[in-house]
Order: sequence, then C-alpha cells, then structure tokens
Amino acid sequence: MERIPNGRYTKEFREEAVKMATEGGLPVLEISKRLSLPKSTLENWKRVSKAGQLGKIGKGQRFLTDIERELAQVKRELSLAKMERDILKNGPKGIHLSL
Repeated sequence: MERIPNGRYTKEFREEAVKMATEGGLPVLEISKRLSLPKSTLENWKRVSKAGQLGKIGKGQRFLTDIERELAQVKRELSLAKMERDILKNGPKGIHLSL
C-alpha cells in the first residue's frame, strides 16, 4: 500500500487502524508498516481514540483530488530519481565508473 500524501486519511481508515492496533494482537510498528503510515500517527490515533475524540481528527481537511494525488506521486518519483542520479554521478570514493 502506498502512503497517502500529506497524511489525509478517511475516518473509516483511522477507525479500522485503531481497531487493528487495539484488538489485533500485533505490535503497533507492524500494523503501521502494513498500513503504510507512520508509527507515531497510529500511536496518536490510539491515544485520541481512548479519549473518545478520534472522530474529530481531520474535520477541517478536504480530500485530495486525483490530480493533486498524481502530482504528489510525480514529485516523489522525481525526488527519488534525482537522488539516484546524484549517487551514481558522485559514486563511492576511490571507485571510478566509466560510462
């Protein structure tokens, strides 16, 4: 599962994630990896859920459009490509790459 840009999650997703973390019997880290979200986010949702306030998280946020989601994905891919290019360009010290 791919991460959602800027941490925009539906109410149902948050509720299901908290349910998995409290009733699933797996460590929070494992669940957060499976759901592709930061461990701290899931821990925060659990804490807020215990206080009965989980439904209030994200009330003021709007959902991303398809174009916004695609733009975020393209930006991530470009950033990764630049990083890979820089690694190949600079290479490890002492090893000369001939192209």
